[in-house]
Amino acid sequence: MARGCTSPTPSTARGTSSSTRPWSSTMQAGSSPRATQQQLRSSPASGAEQCGECGPGFASPLDAMKGPREEIVYVPCIYRNTGRQKPDFLATVDVNPASPQYCQVIHRLPMPNLGDELHHSGWNACSSCFGDTSKKRNRLVLPSLISSRIYVVDVGTDPRAPRLFRVVNPEDMFWKCNLGYPHTSHCLGSGEIMISTLGDPAGNGKGGFILLDGETFEIKGNWEKGDEVPPMGYDFWYQPRHNVLISTEWGIPKCLGYGFDPRDLKRGRYGRCLNVWDWTTHTYVQAIDLGEDAAPLEIRFLHNPAAAEGYVGCTISSSIHRFYKTQRGDWAAEKVIQVPSKTVEGWLLPDMPGFITDILISLDDRFLYFSNWLHGDIRQYDISDSRRPRLVGQVFVGGSITKGGPVTVCGDPELPGQPDPFVIKGRRVSGGPQMIQLSLDGKRLYVTTSLYSAWDRQFYPDLIRDGSVMLQLDVDTERGGLRVNERFLVDFGQEPDGPCLAHEIRYPGGDCTSDIWV
Repeated sequence: MARGCTSPTPSTARGTSSSTRPWSSTMQAGSSPRATQQQLRSSPASGAEQCGECGPGFASPLDAMKGPREEIVYVPCIYRNTGRQKPDFLATVDVNPASPQYCQVIHRLPMPNLGDELHHSGWNACSSCFGDTSKKRNRLVLPSLISSRIYVVDVGTDPRAPRLFRVVNPEDMFWKCNLGYPHTSHCLGSGEIMISTLGDPAGNGKGGFILLDGETFEIKGNWEKGDEVPPMGYDFWYQPRHNVLISTEWGIPKCLGYGFDPRDLKRGRYGRCLNVWDWTTHTYVQAIDLGEDAAPLEIRFLHNPAAAEGYVGCTISSSIHRFYKTQRGDWAAEKVIQVPSKTVEGWLLPDMPGFITDILISLDDRFLYFSNWLHGDIRQYDISDSRRPRLVGQVFVGGSITKGGPVTVCGDPELPGQPDPFVIKGRRVSGGPQMIQLSLDGKRLYVTTSLYSAWDRQFYPDLIRDGSVMLQLDVDTERGGLRVNERFLVDFGQEPDGPCLAHEIRYPGGDCTSDIWV
């Protein structure tokens, strides 16, 4: 297949502004919440009750929504680029409001090396293995974005005090797969673990995938077959019912490693395409162009495995595209949300994009959430009509455009003025909202503020000094709306080894960004 990207379908940009605390909602009064979009129906009994003894996870996304409330979460914490010669660690955080240790880090598992840049994490087994009673969700897989090591953590023996189980050395990845810079880890229904990569061992761009044995965690080789691969990689999602895997592109690793250089724009150093793979043959079959320097990052299919559509967030272009299967059987995309840039003074460029860095979809496929890391807001959209998302909630929890900071907003098509600095429990929050995670029932949205240590240092130097935080928003799941939980703050600036950078959030039982139903 030639790398000739197919163009996206034009669409109208949408978006409105809203107030912040207490409830921030833009749904019109009298609007009725829709019935769930999913074709699947959860059973009166839980999936586990139905089948007696089952594998990991839940029988369906709607069964997952009935799952237990989260009591602890796992958060990778990074010391690279902070000036502190300490290893990254996995934090276990108590998020149970009834616990005396609520909002506290109750355990820290340091990695045995320096400079790894822990980033995302995944499971050895998840809901894709629900029908396999031999599988257990008891190992958390932690790829290191910079060192290319893969850490496997035992969370089954004592979920509140994880321990290191295995280290996969980067040389194994380099020699067996000719890949490096691992990012997203997903468990497969086969019991294997699949990890996407950004490039080759030398730091050049190359989109590929590593397969790990789900029991031994030995590298089995590359998932992809054939001579043609995308020029870059990042995130991915798969759906066997539609014989498809779709991956995204961030940029060339050796260009990303030292920060964001505007001179890299318009030089082909940032990604622009969704890359479509044949799930059965493991071959690269199509590229969908989302625009120059779009930098598509996180991709999410709808959770209903029968649905042949989803969304991807584009960071630099600050847009959300809906991708879908066409009547011809190939795939296409259309822009459905555009966050307008703000005209500014005192910043790197004259126009500041929102910088969409994370997105997720509620398990009932009703709401889409995303974070604007630079503008500082989190948004909630009703996706009842998947082609016309409707903004129903928005809160500002930091960012680069707050009053009294170095940036002056000269032109803003959305806001009447610059938002106030965000302060919670007396702590002024540095950085902007970045990684997000939604509770299974959809009522709580957790937020951390670090993107990637080199870019944190460049865009938010105070974040390096003060450390990042984890916040929690209350979600109105009936009418739409977001509100900051004023009681919740995890301050990673108070760590024993000094302030650190907290990134992705995982629940021990799986969540809406880790589990795929097949």
